[in-house]
Amino acid sequence: MTATHSSAGSATRRPRGTARQSRAGVAFVAAYVILLIAFGILPTGYAVYFAFTDAGGTFTGFDNFVTTAQDFRFMDAVGHVALYLLFWLVSLVVFVVSLALLLHRLASGTLSKSLRFLFYIPGALAGAASVLVWLFMLDPTVSPVSSLLGTLGFHTFGEVIAPGNLPLLFTIIAFWTGAGGWIVVIYGALNNIPQDVMEAARIDGASAWQTAWRVQIPMLRKWIVYMVILAFAGGAQLFVEPQLLSLASVGVAGRDYSLNQLTYDFAFQMNNINGAAAVSVELLVVSVSAAAVFVARSGFFDAD
Repeated sequence: MTATHSSAGSATRRPRGTARQSRAGVAFVAAYVILLIAFGILPTGYAVYFAFTDAGGTFTGFDNFVTTAQDFRFMDAVGHVALYLLFWLVSLVVFVVSLALLLHRLASGTLSKSLRFLFYIPGALAGAASVLVWLFMLDPTVSPVSSLLGTLGFHTFGEVIAPGNLPLLFTIIAFWTGAGGWIVVIYGALNNIPQDVMEAARIDGASAWQTAWRVQIPMLRKWIVYMVILAFAGGAQLFVEPQLLSLASVGVAGRDYSLNQLTYDFAFQMNNINGAAAVSVELLVVSVSAAAVFVARSGFFDAD
């Protein structure tokens, strides 16, 4: 009787705990949904409305898209962003995964913890502050690495930020700012690989390289895809870096280098809010389409 009563008591207690957990989950999700609607869905709908109407609110179809695409700066901006994305995504995947694997090989010692902390520190800087740091680093007259810049043939700030160098410079700035956080994330994902899998690889005689290439990287596939999706979306919206470089160089870097800069120019220099909205919607469509391709081809939501 006592055992039966105890079982019945815990059976009645369980639903209460489950109900509390359910309410807590709903509360957290509800807060996210409210913020998503307020700062995601509504602004997106607002931009879509402007993209398909004129200044008087009349529906114009794809006229705004055609007008912005015919702007002489549009295709140049597309090329600039595409080249930057290529450099940025390749360097992010190669170096972040490689550095995370190297850190993981160091196990959980003091050196590994210190390096993870050092990698993460630049991510604490806001985008604008990070660019300001790099403006100082890239000016041969004040840079602490001026001797290195001189060796590479750069003696003035204008030579360093010449248009042909910008994709690489923006990639370096973005990597310095954002890669550290991803290294920590990928390192955490490596720690979730079952130890019996790693032990089986060692027993089979796999070298460190073979273990990384044939075991660890395949098991990191979804994390890498997740990183690429977010990095692609952020990189497509390149704005702060070229905008500040343009201001610092008095136009040498160009105020319409990226699509987001062009959007800013349409909205606040040409008073063409509808054209700016059209470019913004195009960026949204490209980012969502790229994310859909990555998710579909990688089996992102497949159960392991």
